[in-house]
Amino acid sequence: MSLSQSHWLSRSLPKSLFSIPITYASISPQTFCCHSLPLSTTDGVKHVFDEPKVQILKHKMEPLGITLDNSCFPGIYHNLFCPKCKGGQLMERSLSFHIITDCEFAMWRCFRPTCGWAGQVFADEREMENKPFGQMDEKSIGLEPLGPELVAFFKERLISEKTLSRNAVMQLSDDKNVIAFTYKQNGLLVGCKYRAMEKRFWQRKGTAKVLYGLDDITHATEIIIVEGEIDKLSLEEAGYQNCVSVPIGAPGKVSSKDLPPIEKDAAYQYLWNCKAYLDKAVRIILATDNDPPGQALAEELTRRLGRERCWQVRWPKKDESTFFKDANEVLKYMGADALKRVVENAEPYSSTP
Repeated sequence: MSLSQSHWLSRSLPKSLFSIPITYASISPQTFCCHSLPLSTTDGVKHVFDEPKVQILKHKMEPLGITLDNSCFPGIYHNLFCPKCKGGQLMERSLSFHIITDCEFAMWRCFRPTCGWAGQVFADEREMENKPFGQMDEKSIGLEPLGPELVAFFKERLISEKTLSRNAVMQLSDDKNVIAFTYKQNGLLVGCKYRAMEKRFWQRKGTAKVLYGLDDITHATEIIIVEGEIDKLSLEEAGYQNCVSVPIGAPGKVSSKDLPPIEKDAAYQYLWNCKAYLDKAVRIILATDNDPPGQALAEELTRRLGRERCWQVRWPKKDESTFFKDANEVLKYMGADALKRVVENAEPYSSTP
C-alpha cells in the first residue's frame, strides 16, 4: 500500500482526522463525554493546565450538549459523539474537540459532511467571540457588503459582482479597504480570511482549517484546487464552480521527509478536515501558481490525494520568455474563454513542469 493509499482509508472507518490511540470511556446515549486519557504524555511529561479556566470552558459547553469528564486534558484532540447529528447511522465519533494548551479557548468540529457543526468558546467574557463559527453571521463579526472601491478592485480583475455575491465576499465594517473572504460549510459561517490592499493576509481567530468554497464540491466528482481565493473566483468566471482554494498558500519547497501521521500533518490539516468531500472526486485538477512554491504545493497535494487521480494545468505563455502565473492573470489578460480552455487541456500530473 502506498503512502497516499494508506492515508486515504476506507470509508467504513471513523472519519475524525485528529484521532490518536486511546481507550474510549463508556458513553450513554445522552452524555457526550471525553475519551479516557492518561495524565502523562508518552514522554512522561505531566499535563499542567489552568484548572479554573478548564472548568469555565466546560460550564459554557454544557448548554451546547458537550459534556466533558475530568479526563479531558488541554492540548490533546479528542473524538466525541456530535450532539447535533449523533454520529449519523453509523454512530461515529465525528466531533473533533480540543482545549488549547493555555486553556484560553476550546474548539470543535464535526467532520460528517452532512453536519459540519463547528465552533469555539472562550474562557474570558468576550461575548461576540464566544459565539461559535457556524452559529454567527457576517454582521456579528463586523462585515458588510463590498463598497464601490473594492468592487472596482475586483472589476479590474474581471470578477463580477454576481460572482462576489454568490461567494459572499464582503469587507470589514471598520476598515473599508480590507476584503473579507467568508469560509462556509453547509451554508454556515465557519471562518473568515482577510486581505488588505497591500496584499497582506490574515485569518480571524478560530477560523476552521478547511478549503475555501467547500460547499461548491459537496457532490462533485471532479474538483479543481487553486492557491488563492481570487483564483477560485476567477475560475467561476470561466464557468467552473467545482473549485476550491487552499487557505494558507504554498510551502517554500517539497518536503524530503515521509508523510507524517494525519494528526501531525499540521500544514495540511485542511485537506484531512475535508477528506469526506475529497474522497468523492475521481479527478482532481491542480491549478496552483506557476512558480516554485506553487509547484511545491502541487507536489505536496498529490502526495496526499493520490497521484493517480491528479491532473494539472499548464499556464500559457505571456511572452517569449515568461508564462502566466495563475488563473486570475489568464482571466485578466486572455479572458474567460481562454481560462476555460486551459482547464480543459489539463494533463495527468507530472512533477516536471
